[in-house]
Amino acid sequence: MIEGGCNCGGVRYRIEGAPITVAACHCTRCRRQSGGTFSVNLVVPIAQMTVTGALSRFTDRDTTSGAAVQREFCGTCGSPIRSLIDASPGIAAVKAGTLDDPDPYAPALHVFTRSKVAWVEVPAGVPQFVENAG
Repeated sequence: MIEGGCNCGGVRYRIEGAPITVAACHCTRCRRQSGGTFSVNLVVPIAQMTVTGALSRFTDRDTTSGAAVQREFCGTCGSPIRSLIDASPGIAAVKAGTLDDPDPYAPALHVFTRSKVAWVEVPAGVPQFVENAG
């Protein structure tokens, strides 16, 4: 069981089972949404995720694939919770920074490294993809 939520406690979630993978995304859109130099995401089947509380949504159409990304967040405190990628229906990218215990979830791969900030170093041996891994 994986649990997490937003800063104000208005949104909570639970994920049943292990993530498909944990990915660090370096695209400029994820950087801006996360407020960091990259965004770490647990990739999970949306059917295994239960959310309580109201999520607000920003439909991000500025994507490489042309498929929109639904960026969901707490409308009260602004914490980013997950992204739903229209090109990958049934999959959620859950923001690792919102987990109650993020320690077990180091990135297994890094995507969109073509837009990686120059001083960020990907650990040796961790797969990197210039664009998406798919």
